[in-house]
Amino acid sequence: MSLAMQFYLSTLLIYLGIDVMACWGLNLQFGVTGLVNFAYVVFQAAGAYTAAVLTLGPSSGNGGFQRYIGGTHWPFPLPIIAAGAVGGLLSLAFGAIALRRLRSDYQAMVMLVMSLIATSVVTNQEGLFNGPNGLSIVPKPLASVLNLSLNAYQWFFVALTGLFCLLVYLFVHLVTGSPLGRALRSVRENESAAAALGKNVAGLRLLAFVSGGVIAGISGALLVEFISAWSPGSWLFPETFVFFAALIVGGAGNNFGAMLGALLVPIAFLEATRFMPAFGYPGLVDALQWVVVGVLTLIFLWFWPRGVVPERKRRFADAGFSARHPRPEPPAVSVAASQDQSPVKSESVILQVRDLHRDFGGVKAVDGATFAVPLGRITGLIGPNGAGKSTAVTMIAGGLKPSSGSIRFLDEDVTGRASYQMARLGVIRTFQISSEFARLTVMENLLVAAQNHPGEKMHTVLLGKWSWRHHETELLDRARALLVRFDMAHMEDEYAGNLSGGQKRLLELMRALMAQPRLLLLDEPMAGVHPTLARRIEQILLDLRDEGMTMLMVEHELQVVERLCDPVVVMARGRVISRGTMEQIRSDQGVLDAYLVG
Repeated sequence: MSLAMQFYLSTLLIYLGIDVMACWGLNLQFGVTGLVNFAYVVFQAAGAYTAAVLTLGPSSGNGGFQRYIGGTHWPFPLPIIAAGAVGGLLSLAFGAIALRRLRSDYQAMVMLVMSLIATSVVTNQEGLFNGPNGLSIVPKPLASVLNLSLNAYQWFFVALTGLFCLLVYLFVHLVTGSPLGRALRSVRENESAAAALGKNVAGLRLLAFVSGGVIAGISGALLVEFISAWSPGSWLFPETFVFFAALIVGGAGNNFGAMLGALLVPIAFLEATRFMPAFGYPGLVDALQWVVVGVLTLIFLWFWPRGVVPERKRRFADAGFSARHPRPEPPAVSVAASQDQSPVKSESVILQVRDLHRDFGGVKAVDGATFAVPLGRITGLIGPNGAGKSTAVTMIAGGLKPSSGSIRFLDEDVTGRASYQMARLGVIRTFQISSEFARLTVMENLLVAAQNHPGEKMHTVLLGKWSWRHHETELLDRARALLVRFDMAHMEDEYAGNLSGGQKRLLELMRALMAQPRLLLLDEPMAGVHPTLARRIEQILLDLRDEGMTMLMVEHELQVVERLCDPVVVMARGRVISRGTMEQIRSDQGVLDAYLVG
């Protein structure tokens, strides 16, 4: 092989390694957590600039023809480490603005606008970033120490890039293969359901965003150290769409798919256009690159939305479950464990709602509701459509903040606490519409509901699987016991999105039990379920009540309420109009009027 060909091949390998790292960082944000970050290239550019100025030395050097901030001579690899830190800090600032209170589609637009603003500022502020000229003659790492020939140094940089690729891969592999990765995927699938199971959605999203920003900064630093130059014109927002195209083609959510996408799109596909014969006006071929990327992305989104290498289905070994719990006799899943976290201070009431209000632009969805939930019983919450039942349950669960009033749980004022905080106290809810994590298996849906999993903390994840494996094994046994009890053991490895409507209801109930609730909030648990399965769910709820579970259930079928609930609370027009047994409520004229008039 000629020296020219070796030089070309080594250059391609370096660019491949840098693109692979960038794709892994974006995959952590987009493929795993569902964050559409159109400002990704900004974090790469920030890392690249940081590495450049920490390598170049003071701006007064080299004749002072370049103006920049923070110039100094740091030894390798400190500039690259600093680049990762700057990428993480910048993503933390971006994430604090865009991720907390905005919908995902608005977040994407905010990121795109931020990218455009950053490009404009960097290009026009010559005193800070040397304007459109950028930076040049950035010293190559260890070049003066190694004293290698140009071709030999190229292969040294290939090895250096490979080393950083290995380190980044180990990190993303540890994260995505851990319970933390499972929690991130649950956020991607259904934020509300994840929060209702105790996941700090904002914190998890920010963690993934910052982690991806660190990786982006490192990849940008390696690129600028290789090409010895930094120009703002090379870090424009369309570059981010190349990485998105790579993930869509390769397979979002899969680390190997992200690597394959980096090989296929920015390397093979775009590099091939360099060998096209020139035609049309100057620059037409370069402009067509973006057309090609766009068409390729659309084709895959239409025909192969999961990419060449889809996100893999995660299966779990049977860690001795069958030996300890024979299948013919399903073990009882006691709810007693959910009652010993701290003593119940009241002898009879676990939840007290007082004068609860919730307004939506002048519409009073809940207007002064007051009721209590006794311990160890199923309390029914009924009323005509629009009575405010689901809104009241959502406020109790922390999904909505009350306009006024108070909610006390275990004699503690919990008014206005977030969903994940209420879940961590033991208040777990199910939803009116099935809220499964569709692209997680049945088993993963159950495991993600467990509280206080050590494997969901970054510092534990970095220690390796041994630090959380034992806890995971215990959770697998608990989950398999539930699957046996609910006659769904054969569905363990099925994607939750492929279940029937009734099976999804059972899964949601099992998932709630995995969280070991002290108070279970059920919002129409049998809505849309086949009558046979509905009767089965009824029996399960009765069994759970007999085991000591406390429940508050919204239900429209009054016969179901009569069989399951005592006491029953009736709401109409946002207010509590009656309470008592179903027999007492049937003779209440106010209740009859509410149902007849609405």
